[in-house]
Amino acid sequence: MYIGGMEIERNAKMLRVILKTSRPGVIIGRSGEGSLKLRNKITSFLQKKKLAVPEIKLDIEEIRSPESNAAIVAYMVAEGLEKRLPFRRVLKQTIEKVMANRDVKGVRIALGGMLGGGSMSRNEQLKKGRIPLQTFRSDIDFARERANLPLGVIGVKVWIYKGEVFNTKEKSAQGRSA
Repeated sequence: MYIGGMEIERNAKMLRVILKTSRPGVIIGRSGEGSLKLRNKITSFLQKKKLAVPEIKLDIEEIRSPESNAAIVAYMVAEGLEKRLPFRRVLKQTIEKVMANRDVKGVRIALGGMLGGGSMSRNEQLKKGRIPLQTFRSDIDFARERANLPLGVIGVKVWIYKGEVFNTKEKSAQGRSA
């Protein structure tokens, strides 16, 4: 549900769960009752697994630009397919939304499964911009999602390229020696 990532930090006294989402209000709920339910579910899960239940701290962080997060984009595509929208329209509109974000330099979305209600499984993909998958220094966000349709499951894969990551210490050291 528009969750872009989850981090768990644990020590002897405390368990800290950080949820990164584009819609924190939906998770928190009215007067914080959603976050209380989530905390209680985590506690009951830990008790079922017979683990010592430390103090649980639940933090919900907002993602400012959800169109640049691959997990959220994959969820948006899967949601559009589950609403029975035409898959090509969903792909094109989603790619335009993602490329409208100025942090993003390239995007590729691939679908696989019973596309368009056909009797045979197919693969379709659309891309815009650059997606250099062979380069280690490229900052690429990747996510997979499943769209459950009456005919079967359609797999959604999303790659988002946000530029290159350089080691700033090496860069500044080279600048001084030159």
